[in-house]
Amino acid sequence: MNIRQHIPNTLTVMNLLSGLVSITMTFEGKYPVAASLIFLAAVFDFLDGNAARILKAYSELGKQLDSLADMVSFGVAPGIMIFMMLSVHCAGSCNLLERMHIAPYFAMLIPVCSALRLAKFNIDLRQEVNFIGMPTPAIALFFASVPLVLYVQPGIFSLVHVDFLISFFGNTRILTLLVVFFSYLLISDFRIFSMKFKSMGWKGNELRFVLLICSILLFLLFSLSAIPMIIILYVLLSIFFQNYITE
Repeated sequence: MNIRQHIPNTLTVMNLLSGLVSITMTFEGKYPVAASLIFLAAVFDFLDGNAARILKAYSELGKQLDSLADMVSFGVAPGIMIFMMLSVHCAGSCNLLERMHIAPYFAMLIPVCSALRLAKFNIDLRQEVNFIGMPTPAIALFFASVPLVLYVQPGIFSLVHVDFLISFFGNTRILTLLVVFFSYLLISDFRIFSMKFKSMGWKGNELRFVLLICSILLFLLFSLSAIPMIIILYVLLSIFFQNYITE
């Protein structure tokens, strides 16, 4: 095996390392850093697939390694991060579930459902064009954006105030419901369109162009606080336009 064939796997290992360091940052209470490392893992995940295609360096080892890395970076890392954040928010709460420290354990649904999603993806030959069930990186990026909104307040650079987002994600019950909802999407049979453009024409790429244009507008208005909105828009477009999405 020559050096060229090792490049995609090296990028996958960088994805894995980013996820592992993200977990250690979570345990140290550095949630924005942990979140940023999940975003970095997503970059490496994007690069390894493209490198494999460009270099024609596909391998069964790479496929299995990619799933294992994704499980850590997009399943375990966001799950532990949300667990720790919910634990902090539950302290001193008057809600029974929160006082009994039950609510944070709902965050474990993220890694559990991510494992099921990745295992299903590896044996399902229908997902070559689009996805069946929400892809794990999209879920991970949604939850990684939560500490950025709450602790970094990226909305200070936006044209529109984002106080409503801080209140929204700062509510423990809402965050727990979001965990349940997105975890269900991971293992659901909803068809979710991919962002891979096979051509630059409008036909066949309508949903992709709509999401891309809306994403640019949202970034201009809300800065980094637009990230969770974009993921939610991605979900809504996929759910409402099921008939336009092929497997």
